[in-house]
Amino acid sequence: MNQIRTWAFTLLFYLGSVPIVAATPITALLGHRAFMANVHLWSRFHRFAARVTLGITTRYEGGVSPEPTFYAAKHHAMFETLELCRTLGNPVFVIKRELAAIPVWGWAVQHYGAIVVDRDANAAALRQMMREAKAALAQGRSVIIFPEGTRVAAGEKPPLRSGFAGLYRVLGLPVVPIAINSGDVWPRQGAKRPGVVTFRFGERIPAKLPREEIEARVHAAINVLD
Repeated sequence: MNQIRTWAFTLLFYLGSVPIVAATPITALLGHRAFMANVHLWSRFHRFAARVTLGITTRYEGGVSPEPTFYAAKHHAMFETLELCRTLGNPVFVIKRELAAIPVWGWAVQHYGAIVVDRDANAAALRQMMREAKAALAQGRSVIIFPEGTRVAAGEKPPLRSGFAGLYRVLGLPVVPIAINSGDVWPRQGAKRPGVVTFRFGERIPAKLPREEIEARVHAAINVLD
């Protein structure tokens, strides 16, 4: 049954996504508001498709900050990317360069305002990432990073990548960790299954902590549901 549900989701979501993604160049020409409305439409459609075909719903624990914030989140699946896009009010995501190379979608992501970095970024690339993050905050948008660097399976707890600590230091802001358990119902391989995806917003961690301490605290906080 779960495999049938997964096939149904794939068919519904990807067929329904074609006109939404294809419309991004048009909405971009119509202005920022139209473009973001299209992004939110895709996010809502994704949630709808996951609920009606897979039986996956969402639950939020803890409060979302009303002001531009630096977030660090667990990353199991595409599910949380689209979900947090709308929930956090169009945050700027730090994403790997491979995603930006996907035709049409990659262009849309960059137009949206994502910060594109290489997994093994050199010092110059990291400085560019930090400049773009500062600019996003100045525009009133939150910044969100997946500090483990990529999607991981449920239960996996890899160390944080160096880009997180550098961004934390340069921004000089507190960080809000987000624990997510989407990997329990949305594995990287195999059938998806019904369940509740929990987004747990942790306590705000102060700015200007030593690297070892901030990495340890964020790592622990984003993994509390694993």
